[in-house]
Amino acid sequence: MSQRHDPQANPELPTRTLSILVENRFGVLSRIAGLFSARGYNIESLTVAGGSDPTLSRITLVARCGTKLGDQMVKQIEKLLDVVKVEELTETDCVVRELVLVRVRAPDDKRGTLLNEAEIFRARVVTATPESYVFEVTGDSAKIDAFLEVVAAYGIDEMVRTGKVALPRSARAALRAATGAELFVHFVRPTQGEFTWQTSTTSITEIPRC
Repeated sequence: MSQRHDPQANPELPTRTLSILVENRFGVLSRIAGLFSARGYNIESLTVAGGSDPTLSRITLVARCGTKLGDQMVKQIEKLLDVVKVEELTETDCVVRELVLVRVRAPDDKRGTLLNEAEIFRARVVTATPESYVFEVTGDSAKIDAFLEVVAAYGIDEMVRTGKVALPRSARAALRAATGAELFVHFVRPTQGEFTWQTSTTSITEIPRC
């Protein structure tokens, strides 16, 4: 892999979060990943799953790259075969979640304290043995990082962590992410009759009375 833009050499580069809707066909994921590897950028997290339409999957991808390159990557991904839509979610008001499963050592004299601290993060015990607990935690990256920092003092035997999944909080946020434009809805009271409405994705405009 080329190291021209090794993110470890430039940790100040921002992370970009992309939501990519693709058709369920062979090779689409490898083509998307290939665009980043060809430029020497590592993908920090990658989550793929189906949605309400069984013929489509949604990829949530997080990579560390500059603003200019990120914009270029979005345009190149949009041109790929089987890509339906690409949304830049980095600056969008989104619900973002990750999940971690972690096995933590739990000797008898520390089990109560460990469970109390896990409760603060709303961690759920999914299985237990006399020697350890396996916790499940969901939340944003900061919450999961904080939980792992706390339980590291007890000893982490093993863990697995998913990548991010993200969804705009509203249809307006999704439109802004996809088009870069606000959605305005204008209500006008005519001299007679019912209210009328009009939408614009570019700017606020005056709507004359009926």
